[in-house]
Amino acid sequence: MLRFRGLLLAALCILPELSLAADIDGSALPLWWGIPFAGILLSIAVMPLVAPIFWHHHFGKVAAGWALLFLVPFAVAFGPGLAGASLVHALLAEYIPFVILLTALFTVAGGIYIKGNLHGSPGLNTGLLAIGAVLASFMGTTGASMLLIRPLIRANDNRKHKAHVVVFFIFIVSNAGGSLTPLGDPPLFLGFLKGVDFFWTLSHIFPETLFLLGALLGIFYAMDWWYYHKREEMLPRDPTPDTQGIGFEGKHNFGLLGVVVALVLMSGFWKSSVVFNIAGTEVGLPGIVRDLGLVAVTFLSLWLTPKAVHESNQFGWGPMQEVAKLFAGIFLTIIPVIAMLKAGVNGPFGAIVSAVTRPDGSPDPAMYFWATGALSSFLDNAPTYLVFFNTAGGDPAVLMTTLAPTLAAISAGAVFMGANTYIGNAPNLMVKAIAEDRGVPMPSFFGYMLWSGAILVPLFVLITFIWFR
Repeated sequence: MLRFRGLLLAALCILPELSLAADIDGSALPLWWGIPFAGILLSIAVMPLVAPIFWHHHFGKVAAGWALLFLVPFAVAFGPGLAGASLVHALLAEYIPFVILLTALFTVAGGIYIKGNLHGSPGLNTGLLAIGAVLASFMGTTGASMLLIRPLIRANDNRKHKAHVVVFFIFIVSNAGGSLTPLGDPPLFLGFLKGVDFFWTLSHIFPETLFLLGALLGIFYAMDWWYYHKREEMLPRDPTPDTQGIGFEGKHNFGLLGVVVALVLMSGFWKSSVVFNIAGTEVGLPGIVRDLGLVAVTFLSLWLTPKAVHESNQFGWGPMQEVAKLFAGIFLTIIPVIAMLKAGVNGPFGAIVSAVTRPDGSPDPAMYFWATGALSSFLDNAPTYLVFFNTAGGDPAVLMTTLAPTLAAISAGAVFMGANTYIGNAPNLMVKAIAEDRGVPMPSFFGYMLWSGAILVPLFVLITFIWFR
């Protein structure tokens, strides 16, 4: 992170020059300017599998390397003014608000410990997944996953077959459940930052979400019931001793969670004429108040939460540091890609724009759903959303009205299909790591894809024919 702070400081030191920088003409950029973006995403997808030890120790350096591979040549080719202005815009308008919100949700959720021993029957497991799906849209897929995955694993630690419980948890809580508000999943928060109304997704993809969650919960209940009633399913002794009841430690964090929701809502509904222009990037007063408030909530949660609660939750900063470092590289290297996509059919990615466009020139929601979803499955769904948001024109006013089916398809594809692989959404790998640390034999990377291919893909096909034709 120090590398990126240094880059930002350098840019701020030449503000007079930066303020004169023009927008990037994507139609004039050669395709190879997208190599750093493709490189960092492929690194995220492949290196944890082929070089896990190297990746664990050096992922931040890899991200910084790809970012510099874009930024330095770009500054040489187009001048430090345009490069610096682009850097400042990516950081102030997108990256910093994005990471601040994730950090606040991660910290607040990590300060709540659910104590007690539940018994993982099919009904209880299905109920927990349903609760997690609801919570995910209000405390984020990351927050809901970190809150519920540990008690869910404890509830099923006396069963032999429990990998399917975690797999469906990733499907439902870590992905599909976060599709209704900008708090739910990073792609939707990026859309919110771009100007999409807070309740837009709730009003436009609620039927698709209800169908997907209902189908997944029904399939899970049937599968878990079958496992639960098999002979010798239960272990002779429950590793977790019974307690008198279920309770919460760190309850004050529920109140702080409400503050997070209020701050995000405030920034969306409060319209202020106070705007600060920093190197050509306009930063409004509501956004500043929101981000400062979220930082205060983060520190307040850390101060008020007893150390024992964090220890019980095995709370650590490793996952958050990884997300922050990787996304710093992603948000920088995606700059030329977005510019090229904004150029439409006249840009280097004209073939992609044509593929998601009907012969009459109108966007094809079905193609947007699958194109966004396919990339969200193997890359990260947040930058993928951003790419196709801009491919569809990037104007939130038009996308929310005239092109509402297209924005709905992009939103659903990014959030729903992030569940197709372990690397589609940040909480997927975090949940997998926690489960394996507690002895759950999780499927391999391709084994998990067999689960998603057999269960999720047919449901996505149905969603396409019902809503996005």
